[in-house]
Amino acid sequence: MNPRITLATAARALRQLRHDRRTVGLLVVVPALLLTLLYFMYENAGPTFDRIALIMLGVFPFVTMFLVTSIAMLRERTTGTLERLLTTPLGKVDLLFGYGIAFSLAAAVQAGVAVGTAYGLLGLDTVGSAWLVVLIAILNAVLGVALGLLCSAFARTEFQAVQFLPVVVVPQLLLCGLFVPRGQMAGWLQVVSDAMPLSYAVEALGQVGVHAAATATMWHDLLVVTGAAVAALVLAAATLRRRTP
Repeated sequence: MNPRITLATAARALRQLRHDRRTVGLLVVVPALLLTLLYFMYENAGPTFDRIALIMLGVFPFVTMFLVTSIAMLRERTTGTLERLLTTPLGKVDLLFGYGIAFSLAAAVQAGVAVGTAYGLLGLDTVGSAWLVVLIAILNAVLGVALGLLCSAFARTEFQAVQFLPVVVVPQLLLCGLFVPRGQMAGWLQVVSDAMPLSYAVEALGQVGVHAAATATMWHDLLVVTGAAVAALVLAAATLRRRTP
């Protein structure tokens, strides 16, 4: 991987993203609006809003980044842009890690707006620091980016790219502990949940919710999420095709 080429690729992706106002709205505005909706749903529930909103601060970046990056990379391939780029010194790893950096920066903005809305306007209360929530949200977004890039290699149309959402994302949402604590699941479901990186991100957010300082469990969970993201990017580089047949 060439750092200069990787950073140039990231800059190019950011320029494209900046001119796509709908995508910017999806990334920045929609999570804040959904958190506001949650606030009014659980207005009289007190701690219930705190628990669910905290987890959603990690889930929203994961879902939106998965969707945006899978479609963005598919467009690069179907329009022939990717094939032209790969005739230059740009390598597949440079391309994918460049996209990862670009959308990670976008995720930082998204996380900052969402966390600021939750804590500043909606009164979210956690024992741990809001900065740890921002960190976890960004890593979750990076995971979404990596999985989106990986899945885009197996799609031929944007519709097919979206179809990976219920296959890759929804099972993780169901088994991450949001609806039922993982310890109360059937044994085989716990095994499946343990293999899904989103479960560790949710557990890390739970640690922030009840501990004033970062815990060893939280750092372990974030290490797992980071490792899963890097592994997905490497696999995406290995499976990336120059163009869609």
